[in-house]
Amino acid sequence: MSRSVTLIFTRAMDIGSLIEDDSSDTDSSAVSEDEGKKKSSECYPNCDVNVWLRSCEQEIVNPIEGIVKGNIPEWLNGSLLRNGPGSLKVGEMTFNHLFDSSALLHRFNIEDGKVTYQCRFLKSDVYKKNTAAQRIVVTEFGTRAVPDPCQTIFNKIASIFRKPGENSSDNAMISIYPFGDEYFAFTESPIIHKIDPTTLNTEAKLNLSDYVGIVNHTSHPHVMSDGTVYNLGCSVTKTGPVYTIICFPNGENMFENAHIVASVPARWKFHPGYMHTFGITENFFIIVEQPLSVSVPSMLMSQIKNEPMAASLKWFETQQTYIYLLDRDTGELRHTFHAEPFFYLHIINQYEKEGHVVLDICCYKDPGMLNCMYIETMKNMQTNPDYAKMFRGRPLRFVLPLSYKNSMKNSPSSSSLFGVTRSWSGLMKKLSVTESEDNDTDASEKSRDLTLTNLVTLEGMKATAYTLPNSTIFCKPEILCNLGCETPRIYYEKHLGREYQYFYAISSDVDAENPGTLIKVDVLNKTKLTWCEENVYPSEPIFVPNPYPKSEDDGVVLAAMVWGREEENRVGLIVLDAVTFTELGRSEFTTPGPVPKCLHGWFQSTKTNE
Repeated sequence: MSRSVTLIFTRAMDIGSLIEDDSSDTDSSAVSEDEGKKKSSECYPNCDVNVWLRSCEQEIVNPIEGIVKGNIPEWLNGSLLRNGPGSLKVGEMTFNHLFDSSALLHRFNIEDGKVTYQCRFLKSDVYKKNTAAQRIVVTEFGTRAVPDPCQTIFNKIASIFRKPGENSSDNAMISIYPFGDEYFAFTESPIIHKIDPTTLNTEAKLNLSDYVGIVNHTSHPHVMSDGTVYNLGCSVTKTGPVYTIICFPNGENMFENAHIVASVPARWKFHPGYMHTFGITENFFIIVEQPLSVSVPSMLMSQIKNEPMAASLKWFETQQTYIYLLDRDTGELRHTFHAEPFFYLHIINQYEKEGHVVLDICCYKDPGMLNCMYIETMKNMQTNPDYAKMFRGRPLRFVLPLSYKNSMKNSPSSSSLFGVTRSWSGLMKKLSVTESEDNDTDASEKSRDLTLTNLVTLEGMKATAYTLPNSTIFCKPEILCNLGCETPRIYYEKHLGREYQYFYAISSDVDAENPGTLIKVDVLNKTKLTWCEENVYPSEPIFVPNPYPKSEDDGVVLAAMVWGREEENRVGLIVLDAVTFTELGRSEFTTPGPVPKCLHGWFQSTKTNE
């Protein structure tokens, strides 16, 4: 049954309140006198940000064998492929932002209980140009290149009209995904690089704008159980930018057969939203349009002035987040939902249930965390008391009702409360939700109230949704875990777009007692398990199921890990029992040079259940 609620002018538990709640279970045990002195001199004494700032000085082309401790399951055979920042240095120059670092590929190969490790730089065009010139010659996300004295203003203007991807860096240092039996390194330009999953050699460069009409795409496509791949891109039309879902059918000629299957116009003609991922369910593609946009006029001017793309990002703090549901069969827009403004990079999962879509996202109140990844800011984080707040995020659940009517009951004063001159976003931040049966609200207050009906009828859900006076459906989320969670992963092969119970993540709380914590969240019971070890910094945890799983978490969680402080030449692979979240085994390596922390990857299994 739907519940009626009353909206009154008091403090709301909005998204910012959910995210900024510092009463988390992260820390605060007693410390010794020496530790106390250290804490007074450093804002985040338990966090070594230098694990991100290292530069690989020597590739490991031939695999080296690690020292195994504990037991690695006999059934676990395959390669954990990783991608991420590899070097911040080019000659005497240094990149300004973590996203600019030269891509470094890693491979942990597991076979019969033994593990080997190797790493190689992605041989992108920009990497080869920089290496040859020994300086930064292509402008990156946050770094301006050394100007080419031979390039005139006319050359710069002409470059704007070249094929998408040709003007920008092809440094694909975010993720790795399979297309059939081939593997590709991704970034957000339409350029992807084919890599050899055994040698890590860079084999080919593809510009997806050659196959389908897009100017960019996300770093996180979705690989379906039948091998079909979907991704979200942006196309430019006569009427403005359009978000497009591209389908790469499984089989031969996946790229040649690529086509657009769904689309929806961006809400602002000159400010398409910044997209890093998207969602997919049985019947819908889900596009979450946050109010962080790429300003087209600023971007064009940046190309002429040789300015980094980061300068073109614009945050509309008073604008709402839009959530679009596009029909997977027809490609048409079926539903639009509204929420308070938030920033996100990663969607955890999404599924349909009993006339609702459940959508779980790692949310931030604003995009300040992007500024946290400027190299100077990272180096100075220990003297910045606001750094942790800028990086503060929480996993939130939105529940989107698919059946709704204008269920608002107007009181005589409703028009004055919701006048057309009011900012909807600002108004919702001033409102709080109170049960209509609340006997503590006096009669005079009730006369000024506007009674709405919660459209969310799923049992056990605290997230709400309401039809507002302008007929929009406004959604307020619930928190899944009061810990910062990032790079979330699930039992992807079976539960992508389906109801699920568990996700796995790394901590994003730099002020936690141990910022290198791995987290397992039970979204059904709202409980969590954690694993950590002093001075160890794991990367994105990837779930690998047992060959014959008896439950959703019957398997292992794999994570690459590096050590902090002076242990720059130490890298490892941790294997956790996914049920208990305790260590089964690990393999550790001593490398010839520093190893930086990585971002995203994929597990390539070499043995099947057959």
